[in-house]
Amino acid sequence: MAETMNGLKRTSYCGRLSKENIGKEEVVCGWVQKQRDKGHLIFIDLRDRTGVVQLVFDDGTDREVFEKAASVHSEYVLIAKGMIRQREAINTEISTGEIEMYVSELRILSKAQTPPFEITDKSKVKEELRLKYRYLDLRRKTLQEKMILRHQIAKVTRDYFYENDFLEIETPMLIKSTPEGARDYLVPSRIHHGKFYALPQSPQIYKQLLMLSGFDRYIQLARCFRDEDLRADRQPEFTQVDLEMSFVTQEDIMDMLEGYMRRLYKEVKGIDIPKMPRLTFNEAMERYGSDKPDTRFGMEIINLTEQVKDSSFPVFANAIAEGGSVRCIVAKNAASTLTRKAIDKLTEQAKGIGAKGLAFIRWADEKPNCSFAKFMSEEELTALLNTLGCEQGDVVLIVADKDRVVLPTLGQLRLTLGKQLELIPEGQYNFLWITEFPFFEWDEESQTWLAMHHPFTMPLEECLPYIDSDPGSVRAQAYDMVVNGVELLSGSIRITDYELQQKMFEALGLTDEEIEAKFGFLVDAYKYGAPPHGGAALGLDRIVMTMCGCDSLRDVVAFPKVQNASELMSQCPSPVDQKSLDDLAIAITEMEKEIEE
Repeated sequence: MAETMNGLKRTSYCGRLSKENIGKEEVVCGWVQKQRDKGHLIFIDLRDRTGVVQLVFDDGTDREVFEKAASVHSEYVLIAKGMIRQREAINTEISTGEIEMYVSELRILSKAQTPPFEITDKSKVKEELRLKYRYLDLRRKTLQEKMILRHQIAKVTRDYFYENDFLEIETPMLIKSTPEGARDYLVPSRIHHGKFYALPQSPQIYKQLLMLSGFDRYIQLARCFRDEDLRADRQPEFTQVDLEMSFVTQEDIMDMLEGYMRRLYKEVKGIDIPKMPRLTFNEAMERYGSDKPDTRFGMEIINLTEQVKDSSFPVFANAIAEGGSVRCIVAKNAASTLTRKAIDKLTEQAKGIGAKGLAFIRWADEKPNCSFAKFMSEEELTALLNTLGCEQGDVVLIVADKDRVVLPTLGQLRLTLGKQLELIPEGQYNFLWITEFPFFEWDEESQTWLAMHHPFTMPLEECLPYIDSDPGSVRAQAYDMVVNGVELLSGSIRITDYELQQKMFEALGLTDEEIEAKFGFLVDAYKYGAPPHGGAALGLDRIVMTMCGCDSLRDVVAFPKVQNASELMSQCPSPVDQKSLDDLAIAITEMEKEIEE
C-alpha cells in the first residue's frame, strides 16, 4: 500500500530552494528523476515543475528511511522532510546546485513502472511514442516550460486588456453552422433529430452582436474548432485571443494590438519590440510572394518583365502575351550549394506549387550557365545580370506565368533557400502589418467571387463604387500581424450599414433565402442601431510557438492531435455504442464502416 501525506505538507517547491533556506527544515514533493545508490550513501534527484533538488541519505539517516530510499526508482512520487544544507560539490547546471536536503522523513506516495522512455530532454524518442504517453512526456522540463510560458502569456493578455477597459465575455460553444471558410465540426441534437449544432470556428458573429448590445470592448480567450487538414501551425482545436471594439477606426485597433504585443514581449521575453512597419497586401506579394512574409532576410522578388519583353524564349514570351509576368530571386554566393541536382529539386518543388517549370542562371565558373542561353545573346545575358546585380557565385531562379502562380512559387522558393542557405538569423523577431487585402478572390472551381476574409468586412471607402463593376479591385479594411513568416492575427473593420451588407451579400452571389438561412439573425440585428466597430483574433497557440522558437503547434499544446486529427493518447475519435447512435437518430453507413476498417 502506498503511504499518505498525512502529517506532512509541502513548504517549498524543489526548484525554489536556495542558499537562503540553509539551516531550515523544509518539506518537498515530486517525482524521482534519478536515484544513485553508493552503498553507504544514497542520492535522489527530486523533480517538480520548478526544477530539481538533491535529497541525501547516509549512515546517520534513520535505517527505515535509508532502506526506503534504497528501494526508490525513477518516477516514484515522494514527499520528503529534511534540513537544507550547503552542498559539497556544486552543480552549476541546476538552480539548486549549491544546496541539498538531508532527509529525516521520507514517504513513497506512489510507485511507478519503468516508463516507455527516459523522461529527460536528452532522450531521443519518436514523436508518436511521446504523444501516446503524453502525460509522461509533459513531465519533461522543456515541455513544462512551454506550458508555463503559455500560462504567463494568457495572464499578461488578460491584464493588458482588462487595464484597457475590455470586458471578458464568454460566447456559446454550440452554435448555428455558418460559412466561415473551413468545415464545421457538427454536433447532432438528441432532441431535434436531423438538426445539428456547430462548434465555433470563431466567435465572430457573437462578438459583433455584443457590440450591437452596447458592451463597447470585448475580450475572450476563446476555444475554436475547424475541420481542416492539419499542418505544423494548425490544429483542429485552438485558442484565440478574440476581441472587438466599438466607435473606433482601423488605426485605433492596430495601435491597441501593437501595444499588446509590445507589453507581451517585454514582460515575458524581456524584448523591446519597435514600431511595426506596414506593407499593403500587393506590396507584400510583389516583394516576397507571400501575405505573411519572413522579413528576417532579403532575397526579394525582382520583376524582369520589362527587361525580357522582347525575348524569343517561348516561356517568357507566352507568359507576357497572356498577361502574366517574368520574375526571379537572386541567391547570392549560392552556386556552390545550388548544384544542377539541387536546382532540379527546386524545379520539382516549383511544379508542385503550380509553376510549369523553373528557368535559371547559375554562375559557378567564369562563364554563367543559363538554361535559356540559346534564346539570348551574350550581350543580352550580360545586361540582364548587370540589372540584377549578379556576380560570379550567384544563382538566379526565374518563373514565368500568371502572377497568381509566379508570386507564391517564388515566395515558397525564397523560404526554402532561406533555410537551406542558412540566411535566417536566430533569436530575431521581425513584426509587420499587412493591410489592404483584396475583398474578393476569384474561385476557379466555382467561377465566382468569394469573400477573402468574411462577408462582414468593410471595404475601403474609395472602393465602394467598384463593388459591382470591378470586384477584383475592391480592397478591404482588413489587417494581419505577421512575425517571422507566421500570421499571428487577422482582423477587420466590420460592415454596420444594413444596405451595404445586403449589397456585399449580393456581390457574393447569395440569394435572399441563403442570407436569411445563414445570417438572418445578424442581418436583423443591424436594423436596430449598430455602432461602427471592428476587431481581431490572435492565435494564442501561434504566439506561444513563435516565442518558444518552435516549428509545430504540437510543442505548445498540452494534448495535441496528429496529422489525421486523432489523439494518440486517448485514441479519439472512437466508436460509440449503438444506444448513443439511436438516441441521436444516426446510422453508420456501410461506406463509413469500410473506411474505419
